[in-house]
Amino acid sequence: MTSEQNNTFDLSASFKAYDVRGIVGETISAEIVTAVGAAFVDTLGLAGQTVLVGGDMRPSSPEFIKAFADGASRRGANVQLLDLISTDELYYACGALNAAGATFTASHNPAQYNGIKMAKAGAQPISSETGLKEIQALAEQYLNEAAIPAAETQGTVAVRDVLKDYSAYLRKLVDLSGSRPLKVVVDAGNGMAGLTTPAVLGDALLPALPFEIVPLYFELDGSFPNHPANPLEPENLRDLQAAVVKHGADIGLAFDGDADRCFVVDEKGEPVSPSAITGMVARREIARAKAGGEDVPVIIHNLLTSKAVPELIEEDGGRPVRTRVGHSFIKAVMAEEGAVFGGEHSAHFYFRDFWNADTGMLAAMHVLAALGEQDGPLSELGRQYEPYVSSGEINSEIEDKAAAIERVRADFEGEDIEIDHMDGSTFSAKDGSWWFNLRPSNTEPFLRLNAEAKDAETMSAVRDRVLAIVRG
Repeated sequence: MTSEQNNTFDLSASFKAYDVRGIVGETISAEIVTAVGAAFVDTLGLAGQTVLVGGDMRPSSPEFIKAFADGASRRGANVQLLDLISTDELYYACGALNAAGATFTASHNPAQYNGIKMAKAGAQPISSETGLKEIQALAEQYLNEAAIPAAETQGTVAVRDVLKDYSAYLRKLVDLSGSRPLKVVVDAGNGMAGLTTPAVLGDALLPALPFEIVPLYFELDGSFPNHPANPLEPENLRDLQAAVVKHGADIGLAFDGDADRCFVVDEKGEPVSPSAITGMVARREIARAKAGGEDVPVIIHNLLTSKAVPELIEEDGGRPVRTRVGHSFIKAVMAEEGAVFGGEHSAHFYFRDFWNADTGMLAAMHVLAALGEQDGPLSELGRQYEPYVSSGEINSEIEDKAAAIERVRADFEGEDIEIDHMDGSTFSAKDGSWWFNLRPSNTEPFLRLNAEAKDAETMSAVRDRVLAIVRG
């Protein structure tokens, strides 16, 4: 973004805590991306090394991939163009090839947006605390000086396809060949799962699995003509739910635009919560780690997942570790703890065998394996992992969020509860019958409520009481 008065570039509108995201032609452009590519190489000291660059199906991605490659090669990096990739394909490539990389995506944001997710070699995340601020400052310097100095040795640019290797790697982690036959509806939302699903779960590149895939919106189209590629919003699941019932399918999968998150619906078209998926995958990963000789495998979960998750982990002989919300926190704790798996309420799922990075496809494969190795329907299987009733996330538009939380604290004062402040404020009944978390958004005037209780009546009472205080 250029300031009219002094003609200086300020990229703070598009550089976020964990990635870059902006409106094409306004806060992100080819000129800006070229400078970011150069700054990426210089900040991370990548001259003479391989840098991987890909992007999703948004109309601006090809131009931005070329611009980033231009900036990076000018500063001496040897660029390998991965072209069309999902975000977890980038993490795979950065891990398997031990190279830094970037992918152009704005995930579930509308069509006018694009952005950059970056990773160091080994798929280590880059955030504002681990290099993103320095990349921003150097890119601004190059833009303001209107020149990117040429490195002594110009880098090369070549093309590399990683889709088959990525697909084969995932299939090695979860063997689906012995599953009972399943009919699977997949809603790619015109996003990158339209490319990765046929490769991983179908027979586009590898031998067929015992699945009949019913495709919904597999055409790659960054204008999202059918519905936004954000399965977190219930209305964006409706087509999938209807198709599962219509086709008599066993399961439905919905991916977001860059295919790093996966949502699941059962054979009745009912959503299976990300907490239940976390519990289901945790059970499988604990068993696998124990079979490999680990005594007490560690599983990470954020503080908004159901309390059924840590209960199940302990029951299966694992150790649950509770963290704040957000992938940089989860990935850091995954590495510190040597955790085998991590899950979030937002359907981000992280795997030690995937360089601690998140991949919706691998989580989906675990669910397919769990469903395919037994005879019951997913609705019955899922029920084992959802003993409590959750409100889902409810946003209230509040300017003074701290005052609203204080009103709630005062109202509950004197009751038999505990309050912790790991991420927002979590209020828990000491008898274990309910809990809720109030968390202020860092970027919007929202206070987010998540509540859970032993039954629907208790959950409704707690939810309504808190909302009345917050909104009163």
